[in-house]
Amino acid sequence: MGSVAGIVLAGGRSTRFGSDKLREPYRGQPLLHHAIAAVGAVSDDVVVVMGPAADGQDLPPGARLAHDSTEGEGPLAGLHAGLLAAVRSDVAVVIAGDTPNVPADVLRALIGPVEDGAATACALGTPSGPSPVPIALRTWPAADAVHTLLHAGRRRLGDVLDVMRTEVIEEDRWTALDPDRRALFDVDEPSDLER
Repeated sequence: MGSVAGIVLAGGRSTRFGSDKLREPYRGQPLLHHAIAAVGAVSDDVVVVMGPAADGQDLPPGARLAHDSTEGEGPLAGLHAGLLAAVRSDVAVVIAGDTPNVPADVLRALIGPVEDGAATACALGTPSGPSPVPIALRTWPAADAVHTLLHAGRRRLGDVLDVMRTEVIEEDRWTALDPDRRALFDVDEPSDLER
């Protein structure tokens, strides 16, 4: 069994929220800390990707900071920065900083096919196709694939799933682990914090 890194993408601008949503309190601590704890449940190496100017001073102990190379390049560029920071790990599990309730069992289900070599990427199936987060990736092939995608002008996080050997966990299987579909719940607006 190889090592697993947790990557939390936290470089977005929170435009719909109106302020820095990742610092907003949620159940007694900043929203971002919940995402960090979620990946920390399955990884001893947690990398948080933030904008180029972020100092990471509010990160909890043990979380490492990585920077997007350029502001506003999108989540695929953030993923690239996270993968480069996680190169010592065989597998990376990736979530968004605004997804506070991703169950560890779902992350383990994503990691399994990548860790055992059945796939180089794994995603959750939804009616509209594979969800771009959370996902698990084989670190080095993913870093190479994302680099190629970025140079081709592609910026969507889901694009990496198109170019890797991706296993999709069918919806009925992962919702058996997560009946409330918490793995896909993200905070876009202040009212989402109350849901």
